[in-house]
Amino acid sequence: QVQLVESGGGLVQTGGSLRLSCAASGFIFSDNNMRWYRQAPGKQRELVATVTTGGSTNYADSVKGRFTISRDNAKNTVYLQMNSLKPEDTAVYYCYVPIGYWGQGTQVTVSS
Repeated sequence: QVQLVESGGGLVQTGGSLRLSCAASGFIFSDNNMRWYRQAPGKQRELVATVTTGGSTNYADSVKGRFTISRDNAKNTVYLQMNSLKPEDTAVYYCYVPIGYWGQGTQVTVSS
């Protein structure tokens, strides 16, 4: 069965960095685009970044220049490097594969 397991969240001060990982199994990872979403308390889930099968990337305007999505097909893992973090980046971050599966989420908290 499809599994997406996120890790790497935590508490960080404003301006700090975190790297999220999402380990995938149960489908052909290299054949699928991968996405990171986030959901802050009281807000809708929003798309943060996408990496295509060919390695092309897209970002939400709010994270451009600060976040980098990447993938390692040998490890079936997608990453989200987050730099220059701001309190408004505080959210649960979810990994998603567009065949319809979500990870369980990992909490990121940025203190001011």
